[in-house]
Amino acid sequence: MTLLTAAETYLQDFHQRQVGVTSAAFAHLPASSRTGSWASSYDVLTSLVPAVDTPLSVLDLACGDGHLLGLLAARRQPRLHLLGVDMSQAELAAARATLPASVLLQQGRGQALDLPSASVDYLVSHMALMLMDDIEQVVREMRRVLRPGGQFAAIVGRTFLLGEVNDVFMRVFKPIASDALPPLRFGDRRTASEAGWRELLDASFADLASDDIDVPWMPMPAELWAALTDTYDIDRLDDDARQRLRSAFMDAVAPLQNGDGKIATGWGLRLVRARAA
Repeated sequence: MTLLTAAETYLQDFHQRQVGVTSAAFAHLPASSRTGSWASSYDVLTSLVPAVDTPLSVLDLACGDGHLLGLLAARRQPRLHLLGVDMSQAELAAARATLPASVLLQQGRGQALDLPSASVDYLVSHMALMLMDDIEQVVREMRRVLRPGGQFAAIVGRTFLLGEVNDVFMRVFKPIASDALPPLRFGDRRTASEAGWRELLDASFADLASDDIDVPWMPMPAELWAALTDTYDIDRLDDDARQRLRSAFMDAVAPLQNGDGKIATGWGLRLVRARAA
């Protein structure tokens, strides 16, 4: 059995405790870019899968609770074959409870997919690849399971929060984190930039394209703080450090509230697309 890295062990534990946290954060918020708008960042990816009568296989890598697969299954596209792979058994159990039996679910890691070579037409992934260790091996596995000409599309993180609130948060977070946050590295920094993705995909993919995706949100301060507590670094703080951060953050964002008390912010994402060469 493959031993999990320290980051993977933490992520397993987090998603055991916080099943469905990613879809809870993103599924209800609209997304937009220079080129279009969508009901959510999940819909950005589903819009890239064509509605055709011919056979088509789609792999959702790190499918979580299956929200993206559910959107595709709702099409009732007769020859659409859906497969989800995730490291978390708890997330897969949640997916199984809501998805049609025809959707195949499999526990696994992106570094070693238990799938035949050249068996997938579309490989999609939502807010996961930037967390994966040994991303070069993940890319090799993605290319292996994709058919020649198959399409890859992923939503990854671009910036933490949109707008001025991001600077405010970082200003209060960094001093507390430097004292109280145990070191733990998530993923590969190259996944944070278009140049990095070009380096990662250049050997076996073609037609790389990326697009900045904004997910705007107007929460009350308490709503925003509740969402932040479901992020990995804040989850990893001990109770005392988390309370100190909450107090400092609430004071710091108060001047950013508009007339109804809400704050203009959201999440900054990136869409990365490429074709298997």
